Amino acid sequence: MVRFKDAGFSLRQIMGQTETSILLWASEEDAVCKPGSLGRPVFHAEVRIVDRQGRPCKPGQVGEIIVRGSIMMTEYWQDPVKTEKTIRGGWLHTGDLARMDEDGYFYLIDRARDMYISGGENVYPAEIERVLRAHPAIEDIAVVGLPDETWGEVGYAFVIPKSGADLTATEVINFCDGRLARYKWPRRVFFSKDFPRTALGKVRKTVLKQDYING
Repeated sequence: MVRFKDAGFSLRQIMGQTETSILLWASEEDAVCKPGSLGRPVFHAEVRIVDRQGRPCKPGQVGEIIVRGSIMMTEYWQDPVKTEKTIRGGWLHTGDLARMDEDGYFYLIDRARDMYISGGENVYPAEIERVLRAHPAIEDIAVVGLPDETWGEVGYAFVIPKSGADLTATEVINFCDGRLARYKWPRRVFFSKDFPRTALGKVRKTVLKQDYING
């Protein structure tokens, strides 16, 4: 962000969903002073981070973002079951995991459905992907949690190597050394030419997992 500012570009960071419109906003100054932050809640909405029991999270604690107010949807069209699952007690559950700092700024961690638990520890695939994307031979990567008899779940990394790169699974795993706690390292690595994606280009991890399970 500092480099963009020095180059004369002013950037703002926002976060929203189809179901909510914009719920978090960071000004040009916030983007520089709080790098990586999504900003603070917009004035016309209540935004919280809660744990699995619905209790407010303390600063630094990871939980789900929930929101209520005029920015949230009324319902999903002709889908009362999904509506009831998403809006509970008047709060819309976004499915996004985040933490908040002492100043009230939010930082996105991952999607709740992508998190897995390995040996009793929460693992966020987005963190692993962010580290491994720095590998000079990796074009793209998707990490998913799959069942394991010993640890409950472990990470499987699906990797698209850069064109012409000679990359091995061992190199991918060893790249985590010194960058990630060992329990976050992928247990297995698979190479692919592409991933199943949505119309917006996002990796469809549920399809990726199912394709692996189906062989």
